Amino acid sequence: MPIQLSDASFTYPNGTPAVENVNLTIGDGERVAIVGQNGAGKTTTVKMMNGLLRPTSGTVSVDGELTADRSAADIAKSVGYVFQNPDDQIFGSDVQGELEYMPKYYRWDAVKRTERVKRAAMMTGIGHFMQLNPNDLPFAIKKFVAIGAILVGECRYVILDEPTAGLDGRGLKLLNRMIDQLGADGIGVITITHDMRFVADTFDRVVAMAHRTVIADGDVHDVFADDSVMREAKLKRPEVSQLARDLGLSDTALRLGDVAALVP
Repeated sequence: MPIQLSDASFTYPNGTPAVENVNLTIGDGERVAIVGQNGAGKTTTVKMMNGLLRPTSGTVSVDGELTADRSAADIAKSVGYVFQNPDDQIFGSDVQGELEYMPKYYRWDAVKRTERVKRAAMMTGIGHFMQLNPNDLPFAIKKFVAIGAILVGECRYVILDEPTAGLDGRGLKLLNRMIDQLGADGIGVITITHDMRFVADTFDRVVAMAHRTVIADGDVHDVFADDSVMREAKLKRPEVSQLARDLGLSDTALRLGDVAALVP
């Protein structure tokens, strides 16, 4: 069952609107990037998807059930959320304990717990750090610890908040490999990010937000080629895409391979 937002709005208790009339459906296994400038409503939108925030009007449903009728802990079984700053999420005294927290909370048997922790550690490349305190690890490694703590669960969607921030080239390769594996497993990935190259290289669908609502939703090539959307969302297309346009090769090429194939 999809994640579905229907005319979903959120207003803070002081009367400040954060999101207004968002309509969005994300199906099983989709890879969706939500982009836009700060204040566009991205974070509020994804927090409504997993119950961290509840819409003040309209509805949000997961697995066909309204989030308003479920606890955040229950929704998190289906929709995992990885915070931008791992320090906002990590609390274990060692990486092993951090990854085992969820299996122990749900009282999984030892075999299942071991299998899920091993899988999460392998996917995130943190197997060598299991006995270390997360607070002693570099920021980039801590980000993968936070991701691993979510992947231990059996969620069908994973939300990644600015996942490329603080990562070097090796970390980016690991992140992309992990996202590919999640896709192969039928798990949907939703990211909010300012990294347009990451979006172009990794995601199939882009949701652009501005003025606290969705202004475009479609194929990554089409959205990035739409000048009016890019201007309204105050976004810049990836360097490769801009180069292809400047050279008169294509308005929709996004990746180096795309551009190379167009060069006579």
